[in-house]
Amino acid sequence: MNLEKVRKEIDTIDFEIIKLIKRRMELALTSKKFKDKVFDPEREKKVLENVVNYAHGVISPRFTKELFNVILKESKELQSRDYKLIAFQGEHGAYGEISVESFDKKGIAIPLNTFAEVFHGVEKGYYDYGVVPVENSLGGSILDVNSLLTKHDVYVVKEIPVKIQHSLLVLPDTNYRDIRVVYSHPQALSQCKNFLERHNFEARPYYDTAGAAKMLFEEKLDSAAVIANKLCAKLYHLEILMENIEDHSENITRFFVISNKPKTKGEKTSIIFSTKHKAGSLFKILEIFAENKINLTRIESMAISGKPNNYMFFIDFEGSTEESNVEKALKLVKGKTEFYKWLGSYEKGAIVCE
Repeated sequence: MNLEKVRKEIDTIDFEIIKLIKRRMELALTSKKFKDKVFDPEREKKVLENVVNYAHGVISPRFTKELFNVILKESKELQSRDYKLIAFQGEHGAYGEISVESFDKKGIAIPLNTFAEVFHGVEKGYYDYGVVPVENSLGGSILDVNSLLTKHDVYVVKEIPVKIQHSLLVLPDTNYRDIRVVYSHPQALSQCKNFLERHNFEARPYYDTAGAAKMLFEEKLDSAAVIANKLCAKLYHLEILMENIEDHSENITRFFVISNKPKTKGEKTSIIFSTKHKAGSLFKILEIFAENKINLTRIESMAISGKPNNYMFFIDFEGSTEESNVEKALKLVKGKTEFYKWLGSYEKGAIVCE
């Protein structure tokens, strides 16, 4: 142990403290959705009593109370403002958060563990919006998200295509020659397969790219690196060793912004439907779009659970429900389907880069 090591550990702890305070503020903003007013004197009294009881050793009750009075004051100030809460799946630094920032730079990105939590929270109004990936140009559709779109009362209000740019991130002062293992989401590892093989790195799957960055920061693993985006380097105190290590440069993930309130204006529209398991059923639906001169931009199928040989179809097309030919076509489609759901008309976003 020496002065330099002590200072480095202090810097790391300061970084962790700020991240924890940020998470506390996010939860405080979320709690606003469940109460009638910002200031709750009984709750504040209880919080101060709790933290004073936690104080021990060099942390005095007086210092603890003063510190949390400042934190509570800032928390109330944040809750008094009209921030939009935008949920995404994953840890801070995920590509979902990059989509959130593109959609609303003043919005508060709220990380959740699962896509199901995002859909449920938006549907119930706990969050103003959610951001979810629907397809990747290399990996195809995100089946979990497509399934949830069929089950929840939410609508698409914007499309955000995000360019996936992977970097190799390491702990500060890591020597490149010491790296043996690289952690990341299985899809990210697959998208950087040539790079990993070229450098003889062992690929180890992790649940999330940003989660891998967080894990490396917290556990300080020797001889390890992660594949994630550059935002993760900033958020988790890591260094960027190499940029743009993906095997294919044209790697785009399309995100939907979802809300529990629909939009009818926009450049594109999405619907979900199922037809009878009968020859020609899908063709008759597609024929309606052709006859009304509507250009389809995506058509995907997904097997219906518990119903062999039955499928849900996801269609995106140019135009909005405020256009007469679209309105006419959708009425005809609805009449020829067993299940039909209009997801909304929405804006096409420009491709977002880091």
